[in-house]
Order: sequence, then structure tokens, then C-alpha cells
Amino acid sequence: MRPGVTPQWDRERVMANEDMLERSVDAATSSSFRHFRVRHFHLELRADFERRQLQGREVLELSCVRPEGGGQELRLDTHPSVSVHSVSGRCGDREGQLQPLCHKIQPFTSYGCTLVLTLPQPCQTGDQLQVVIDYTATDGPGVVWLDPEQTAGKVKPYLFTQGQAVLNRSFFPCFDTPAVKSTYSASIKVPKGFTAVMSATDWDHDEKENIFHFKMQQPIPSYLVALAVGDIVSAEVGPRSRVWTEPSLLEAAKEEYDGVIEDFLKVGEKLFGPYVWGRYDLLFMPPSFPFGGMENPCLTFVTPCLLAGDRSLADVIIHEISHSWFGNLVTNANWGDFWLNEGFTMYAQRRISTELYGAAYTCLEAATGRALLRQHMDNTGEDHPLNKLKVKIEPGIDPDDTYNETPYEKGYCFVSYLAHLVGNQDKFDAFLRKKYLPVMQITVNIENSIRVTLRQQNQTVVKVETRARECFEFDCWLNTPGWPPYLPDLSSGDTLMKPAESLANLWLAADLNMDAIKAIDMSSWKTYQIVYFLDKLLEKSPLPRGNTEKLAEMYPKISKAKNAELRFRWVQIVIKNHYEDAFDEIQNFLHSQGKQKYTVPVYRAMWSKSEKTRKLAQEIFAATEKQLHKNVQNYVKKIFV
Repeated sequence: MRPGVTPQWDRERVMANEDMLERSVDAATSSSFRHFRVRHFHLELRADFERRQLQGREVLELSCVRPEGGGQELRLDTHPSVSVHSVSGRCGDREGQLQPLCHKIQPFTSYGCTLVLTLPQPCQTGDQLQVVIDYTATDGPGVVWLDPEQTAGKVKPYLFTQGQAVLNRSFFPCFDTPAVKSTYSASIKVPKGFTAVMSATDWDHDEKENIFHFKMQQPIPSYLVALAVGDIVSAEVGPRSRVWTEPSLLEAAKEEYDGVIEDFLKVGEKLFGPYVWGRYDLLFMPPSFPFGGMENPCLTFVTPCLLAGDRSLADVIIHEISHSWFGNLVTNANWGDFWLNEGFTMYAQRRISTELYGAAYTCLEAATGRALLRQHMDNTGEDHPLNKLKVKIEPGIDPDDTYNETPYEKGYCFVSYLAHLVGNQDKFDAFLRKKYLPVMQITVNIENSIRVTLRQQNQTVVKVETRARECFEFDCWLNTPGWPPYLPDLSSGDTLMKPAESLANLWLAADLNMDAIKAIDMSSWKTYQIVYFLDKLLEKSPLPRGNTEKLAEMYPKISKAKNAELRFRWVQIVIKNHYEDAFDEIQNFLHSQGKQKYTVPVYRAMWSKSEKTRKLAQEIFAATEKQLHKNVQNYVKKIFV
């Protein structure tokens, strides 16, 4: 039993979960998740870097909730990169003899297949079942093996897993749907000199055998089970937080986040209730890690690009911390409702940011997000079906292929609209803390429950004319593509945006007014204000002749920045203005990191500018290809075609 949760609550959770699973639809899984409940599973694996294999077994503890095919067939999601060697099982008595089970692999989609098991006898509702699977996972889409060249240390290889959205079926056979949550445990044996870490509440280390033992005591969906193995060390940075990195990055990570994470957690708890996961640790991944961050519970995986040296990007992890309540605690039941994870998380992130940094800074950051949404919808057309919040994922479509800005920024606008209807920010936060977060963990229909609980809340805090809006216009928001019907007021950000706009306009002039430029002091500007300024310059580039050189001289804070967000924009300005004196900054930036969000647009900009920048792109890629993630390598190669 989890601390602070009563047995009655657990019974309600189980009953509601079984009811929800019976009604759930998820086209991205072929598993028997509606018919069996996973109570717990255990992984016992050995990491073999020479063969690039995870070898071992999985033990599944299940209950039959609705017999399927006579109760004698169990289906699990898996992947062609997983080799199943043998399967055994037993029903009822855990002390009974394990019996070999017939198993076969059936095709499903391009991103996975189905492991079909024939049980020793038909299961009835309520029967307990244990299944043992001996298997080997190799170089699948969710199990990433890095060569030493792809790490910060350049000496030892590295392994990490990435489960979201449907990739963990290549890590272990499972019910690979966010509708299913369970506890898990693991024992991971690694070579001498290597450390294993996982998304778990508890861990221990058998130093003699170099086996790391983990337990996750909170139920989580399969996509949040995460493992990393490498030359990893750690340092405490707070009463419930530590940073994990390769040795060469440890001091930088400690300096960047010492005492910072606890401040973020405390504000999150103040707004949204207790942090239930115990520890909140950060794992700074190798430079080739292609993502910004992944909210694996207890252990967020993040890009080392956050290590700017001046804490100017430290607040980026507020988004991942916010997932501790929205996404990890309350989770979308299928990937068509991804907005439930990300829309609420964006709202929570910006509420925490407002408490810490004020409304002006948060509105400036939100304006940047809104601009990204505008750019996305301009590129796709507003009526594109992916510009609905509730996306219909057809059978065979990889949920990752539906990823875009809409669930984040349009989702944020919808949650802000709900807060607007309530009419009082504190009361809406209280609704999330007292109603949404506790109730939605056990609800059958999240959308309907939001309607009901908000309507109850509104009886006392919303004006009559607002209450009359039937169902809070859910259908319009969820099922109609296009620009958000309601936009939060971001005018508080004008105090930061207008100086940035004014300065950008001054740099657009052919005859620069240096007195006016020097009169605008940038020294106190935070990251997003400078980003806003640079984005305005990017929109209008190329600048008048000579202005880019003077810009570099005037602002070494930008042209020689360590902050990855500033470097990303500066090198694009360099490319668009063909400022050859700073071409070495492009090379340095692409050598220093492999984040997809940064790397691909920079190569695209070089490829579209001139013959000289095309040649430079080819030279840099030839030198850095081996240190990039395979997906990023492929994206760049497509640009060169």
C-alpha cells in the first residue's frame, strides 16, 4: 500500500481501472489489456555491450478480469528486435509448477508485432496468473546503444531506453498502452565500471556482482519505464534530488542545479498537491541524445544543452517536473488524447513559472509558444486533422507520427479557457488539486468527469451567463481543427516584449542609430526576452549589409553564448546573413550537441542558403555523423537529397 492512500481508495482505483480498461479503445496496441490486469512485473536483465543485447527474463503477475477466447490466450505487444526464447506460466497457486506455454509471433504494424501465448488452462474472472518470458532485446527503436564517440567522455559505450510513445515493446513484452498502469521491479547486471539507473522509487546496488536492483512503488504505464547504463556518477543537489551525468559533466550539472530543483518542487506542491514520487533526479544524457527531455518518473532524462553555465536554462525542467502531476499521475488513456498530458502540463508549467518569475516573464515564454503554434498551423493548414485536440489514430499509424505543437499550445489554451470560465485562478488551481488530480486517476471517462466536476465547481464561482455554456464547448475544442477559440491574455508580457521589438527594429535599419541601440540595456534580460529579440531578427533576415558583424561585436552575450537556445538562433542568423566570419560558430555548435530540435533546422538552413554553406554542411556532417542519434542522421541525410 502506498503511503497516504487508504485501502478503500485502492479498491476504488482497481474497480474503476478495470471498468475503464473494458471500455478503452487503443489502436496502437494488439495486447489483451482489456481482459487481463497487470498487477506487477519484474525484469531480470544483463547488459551486453559487445553484442548490443539485453538478455534475461520478465515475470508478469496478472489477474483475469474478462476471459478472452475461452480465457486461454494472452496477447502482449512486442517488436521484431525482441527474440523470445521460451515462455512458461502457472494459474492460481504461485507455488505450483511452471508449465511451458506455446507461443507465436503475429504481425501487427510497422512499429511492432504481437506475442500470442496459449495458457495451460482457461482462466476465469479473478484468476491469478504468472507468466515468465525468457528473451533478448537488441538494437530496437526503444533500446538505443551509443558508441563511445556519441558520449561526452568518448571512452565507454552507453545504453538508454526511450518508451514514449509505443517504443518500450522493443524493451520488454508488455501491454504497451497508457491505459494500463502497474508497479514494477528490476535487477540489471552491468559490466564492471558501469552504472545502471532507472525510473524507480527505490534502488540498491550489489557491488560484488555489480547488479542494480530497482522498485517502482507507484503504478505507471509501460512507456514510463526507463533504463540507462553507462559511465554515470551522481551528486546531491537538494533534499530529494540528485544529478546523474558522465564524469566530465558532473561539476557543471551540480553547479547549474544545486538548490534549484527543490524550489520548483515546492511551488508545484503548493499549487497542485503532494509530490508522490519520492525523489526527483535528473539524468543528463550524452550529447547525442536527440530530445529535450523525457519525464520518466523519479528520473527525468534531459539534454546536456541545459548546462549553460549561468542557470539561464535551469527553468526548462519545470515542464518535466509538471508532468509529475499531469501525465505521470493523471495519464491519457490513449495517444489520441495526448493533449491531456501536454495541455495540462503546459498550464502547470506556466503557473509554476508565474509564481517564481512573475506574469511578465511567463507571458513572454507563452508568446513564444503561441508563435510556434502559429507557424505549425500555417505550415499544415488550420483545418488539418492533426490540429484537433482529440486525434483519431487509425490502425497502423504510429502515434509518434502525429506529434506536433497542437496538444501543447492549443491544449494550454483550452485549459486556460476552463480556468477563465471558473473566473478565479486560485479556485481553478484548487479544482485541479482537490478534484481533477485525485478523481481522474480512477475515472472511466476523463472528459465527462471534467465536465461534471467543473459544473459543480462553477455553481458557486461562475456568473449565470457563463454557466449557461453547455458542456463548456468541449466538442468545439476537442473535435474541431484550427486556431484556439480562446487565447489567454498575454499582455503582461508587453513590458518585456516591446523593448525587444524596439531593439530588433533598430537593427533592421540600413543606417544604424547606435545611440538609440546603446540606450536599450540588455544586460538584465533573461533568456526568453533575448530569444524573442533574436526571433524578430530571424524573421527579417537577411539584415542590411554590415549589421550582423556589428551585432556580433555589440552583444558577445549572444555571439559567444553558451546558452543553447541563444546559440541555436545566433547560428541561424549567421547562416541567413552569410556572415562568414562566424561560420566557425556553426561548426562548434553542431559538434557540441546532437539535439534534433537544434541540429536538423541548422542543416536545413545551411542547405538552402548557398553553395558555400552547403559545402560547410557536408563537411560538418562528415565529421559529426557518428556522434548523432540514428534518427537525426537519417533526417540530415534526407535534407541532402
